[in-house]
Amino acid sequence: MNNYETVFILTPVLSDVQMKETVEKFKNLLTEQGAEIVNEEDWGLRKLAYNIDKKTTGFYTFLEFKADPSVIEKLEINFRRDERVIRFLTVKQDKFAYEYALKRRNNKGGKKKEADPSSAESKKRKDNVQVSESEQPELTINEMED
Repeated sequence: MNNYETVFILTPVLSDVQMKETVEKFKNLLTEQGAEIVNEEDWGLRKLAYNIDKKTTGFYTFLEFKADPSVIEKLEINFRRDERVIRFLTVKQDKFAYEYALKRRNNKGGKKKEADPSSAESKKRKDNVQVSESEQPELTINEMED
């Protein structure tokens, strides 16, 4: 079994219920064919980079799964036949992509590093500095005309 990831874009005219039903349809198709779904991410309604069928947005869904190569052919045939899918891409993960995906999944809920409080204070000081009138450079007549 190989590791795969697929992203598909659903038409934006679907309701949330219809969108979830469509995603479930493809997940069930994978599991019926013996695939193991490793990760699922709903990226929500996003703007498309360019218009597809006169649509500017779409519902993005990302799936990672383990499956035999024959499953991919059946999955893509179903993507092509379903009118609700406007684009899809399925990629076989190599070992480096698999390791990266594993790290990304494990770090998904992790905390972001907090900034050093002393550096935050120094930024505040720089922003609040006021220049007195005596320190401001004088403008000559030529500089004022420009």
